[in-house]
Amino acid sequence: MSEPMRHTEHDGHAGGGTPGHTGHVGHVGHTEHMGHEGHAEHEGHDHHAHTGHTGKVTWRTAASATLHCLTGCAIGEVLGMVIGTALGWSNAPVLVLSVALAFVFGYALTLTGLRRAGVGWRDAVRLALAADTASIIVMEITDNAVMVAVPGAMDAGLGSGLFWGALAFSLLAAFLVTTPVNKWIIGRGRGHAVVHAYHH
Repeated sequence: MSEPMRHTEHDGHAGGGTPGHTGHVGHVGHTEHMGHEGHAEHEGHDHHAHTGHTGKVTWRTAASATLHCLTGCAIGEVLGMVIGTALGWSNAPVLVLSVALAFVFGYALTLTGLRRAGVGWRDAVRLALAADTASIIVMEITDNAVMVAVPGAMDAGLGSGLFWGALAFSLLAAFLVTTPVNKWIIGRGRGHAVVHAYHH
């Protein structure tokens, strides 16, 4: 009687082995599935982490980013000149006001685009600062240096062709100097590269 009992016990063990084996297969499949999900998640993380990297940057992209900054800077500078002249200020405070407003309007244009894309205020401000600061600094140094260098331009007044001609030339010089700087910055995943994903 002991042999059949041992045999039955063995059969039961063998019979129980099949579900156990099936459970192992299921576990492997589950592990593979989780591994696939983890890999996909890792890929998604990597993609998100490298969103700002654009690789090779064309001159057209750099020029577009520079023109974007130049538009805001030009609005701010002209407004600063108008306000300063209307208040009878000397050249130094007029320049300070113009530069300050150039930053304000330069950032404002980027903020407007980011907000339209659904970015929250905090992230939009952070992105705008990262995208435009270096570009605006280079631009303001260049065009204000040109304005000061042109004889009589700052004292010519808003009604003078010399003033507006010098301003137009200074903005053109700023564009030509800042474009290669932006190309270099964007190529390293900085500057306007950080907001590129939000542009449609």
